[in-house]
Formats: sequence, structure tokens, C-alpha cells
Amino acid sequence: MAKVKTTFFCQNCGAQYAKWQGQCNSCKEWNTIAEEVVQKAEKTSWKAETPTAKRVAKPQRIQEIDTTRDARLNTKNNELNRVLGGGLVPGSLTLLGGEPGIGKSTLMLQIALMLPYKTLYVSGEESAQQIKMRAERINAEAENCFILTETKTQNIFKQIEAVEPDIVIIDSIQTLHSDYIESGAGSISQIRETTTELIKFAKETATPVILIGHITKDGNIAGPKILEHMVDTVLQFEGDRNHVYRILRAHKNRFGSTNELGIYEMQGSGLREVSNPSEILISKNDEELSGTAIAATLEGMRPLMIEIQALVSTAVYGTPQRSATGYNAKRLNMILAVLEKRAGFRLGAKDVFLNITGGISVDDTAIDLAVVAAILSSNEDIAVAKDICFAAEIGLAGEIRPVTRVEQRILEAEKLGFGTIMISKYCKIPKNNYGINIVKVAKMNDVVEWLFG
Repeated sequence: MAKVKTTFFCQNCGAQYAKWQGQCNSCKEWNTIAEEVVQKAEKTSWKAETPTAKRVAKPQRIQEIDTTRDARLNTKNNELNRVLGGGLVPGSLTLLGGEPGIGKSTLMLQIALMLPYKTLYVSGEESAQQIKMRAERINAEAENCFILTETKTQNIFKQIEAVEPDIVIIDSIQTLHSDYIESGAGSISQIRETTTELIKFAKETATPVILIGHITKDGNIAGPKILEHMVDTVLQFEGDRNHVYRILRAHKNRFGSTNELGIYEMQGSGLREVSNPSEILISKNDEELSGTAIAATLEGMRPLMIEIQALVSTAVYGTPQRSATGYNAKRLNMILAVLEKRAGFRLGAKDVFLNITGGISVDDTAIDLAVVAAILSSNEDIAVAKDICFAAEIGLAGEIRPVTRVEQRILEAEKLGFGTIMISKYCKIPKNNYGINIVKVAKMNDVVEWLFG
């Protein structure tokens, strides 16, 4: 009988200790270290006992490595393909996290039903009947999707050898457990061990594996931080359960950009891809209202037109409030200081509330000019024309600074029917015949005079 050993793990960051202590030296959290039982046993690879085990790898010249055969697998979902960088890479491990009930399992099952490849959907949380009921609501006709309800990794690998799937989906990694570790499912050691076994399987067979992961109350992936380091891609499924729109972001991607964005609409028949995000980010009001302005921003390679809403009112309390939703509050304070110092607007004694519609967060500094226009529009109670959009950054000296890829923003605004776009005077754009009026400004005073003069 193998000797049983106990080890102490931090439940917050996964740090390992030989004995218990009150505070974790790594993440400085208190009372997060718990004892877990670890079985010291002979570990075998997931397929080491079979005669088809992979031979020992040998060094290769980098020029001799063949990359042509490992083409990406098309998921038949344009939004997911965009976020992944073009599709699933063979042998990759992708981790998808999100709030409970946000639609992680629905998205993965919907993709599994659409894929032309043989897909094994392993569920440790739901019964086969529950998955069948959801599948009938999404798409009942799927010949390549196999459902397995199992939590032990050794049994899962036996079924994988029998089915030989092209893609494996695990729902979720916190429900799996291995015979090599005696602690319960969801513990630090179990998550680390089961993920390691799946990585070995994915790399040795060039089979992409998608893991669904739980998150903590802080919004982080549950389990040790090393889990995010071990996988190739970390996706986050965001959104408010009270709204129908969901946003898919990549927090880590070894095979593509982390700046891409995927948008879905939750419907009764599943998640619908939103190919034109501007349709949900711009309100359809016919009346011109003060305090709104349209900004041309970029998320990765995708141009978006978003609506900025601002409300400026007299402060009821002694200290004015500054509140921003979807926008950096510190940057809002900076813009208000520039407006007061460089343009002469007395906003120090007024409450300022800012909101980006659609429930998204934007870090692009190109929306600064639209923020200024919305604040001044609300302060003066004069509406900005709905066919005007903005794309420029505000400097501390009150100058209007140029932004990157301005031509792409202009073309998107022209395609959506805007009549005027306001940019920096210092932007270098090719001399093309655009079907949109381009207004170039250099200082904050030029903006005020053009809009409200």
C-alpha cells in the first residue's frame, strides 16, 4: 500500500506548504490554507500502457518543423473563431470561464452540435437527459456529437480511445477527479492533476480540448492560478444575466490576439451571433437628446460605433460625484480637469455621470472626444446631431491628439450612414474620396465652437 501524504495548499493562489500557517506568503490572504490528502502512487501517462504510445521527442532544427499539417479547425461560429484567432488549434487546451448561468454550457453544446468533426461532450454536472433537452431546443440534428456523463479521468480516457473524437469538451474541470489524488473533486491538487493529464492527451494526440471552468466571487477562474498558466487560451464569457447580450473575450491566447471581441444575443433557441455590434450599442431613439455622443472605437481588428451617455447636474451634497460605467473613472476625472482648465467650463461643483451603452467596457482612448462632447452637451443642454461621430484622444494641454487606424474608423462610420466624423487635425489619412464629411480639430476650443458656437 502506498504511503499517504498530506500537503497544505492555499485555496486562493495554489501555493503549497509543508505545514499549516495562518497567512499565505504568496498572495497574503488569511485563512486560505487547507490540508489535502495526496496519494503517492506510480503515475502512468494516459496512454502509456498501450503499444501506440508516442516515442520520445528529439530535438529538431526550427527550419525543419512542419506547421502546414496543423491547420486550425473551423468551429462554424464566426464570433468564436475571431476570438480564438481563426479557429481551434490542434493539440490546444482552451479554458472558458464565466458567471453561473451566463451561457457557457449552452455555447459549448451549441458549437458541439454544429461542428462537422466528431465531438465528445463530457459533462460532470448534468445528466444525459438534461443535455438532450437543451440540445433539442438548440438543434436536434447532430450526428457527430457524443455525450458522456463521467467525472473520473481514467474512465473518460477509456471512452476517448473507443470513440476517437476530433474535439473534446469538458464541462467542467472542477468536477473531474483522478485516482492518483485522494482529495475531493475541485480541490487544488485535483484540478492540477486532471489538467495535467488532459494536457498530455491533447499534445500527444493533437486533439483540441475545451475546458469549462467555474469562477470565484471575485470573477477569477476557480482553482489555482497555475491552471491559467497551463492552458493555451483563457476565454471569459461576460454579461449581465438580466440582459440578453453576452461578450466573449480572450484574456490569454498563445495562438492569436487578446484584443478581439465576440458578441452574442441570448435567445430561446440558443446564442445568436451578433455580426454588427453597432446595432446593439447605439440606441434607436428618433428624438435628439442632450448628453449623448457616438464614438468610433476598435476592439482588436473590429471597428465599433458605441454610444456615450453623460449627465451633468448641480451637486446636491458638498462633494460632487464622479461615476463612470464602462469607462475608466480616473480618465474621466482627467478629462473634467482639462475641460475646466483649458476650456473654461466650471464643472468642479457639478455631479458628472457617464455610461457606455450596451454593457461593455472600453479602454480605447479614441473615445475621449465623444466623452467630451457628451459632457458638454449635457452641461449646455444642447443635443449633438445624431449623424456626427468622434474619434480622437484628449491631451492634458487641451489638444486633440490623433489615434491609430483612423481610416478604418472613418470607413465604418461611413458604412453605418453617419454624415460627419470629427478627428484630430494631425491624423494622416490617404486622400480618398470619402462619402462622409471629415472635420479636423486641433484644440478643445475648436470642438466647443464647432458643436455649440
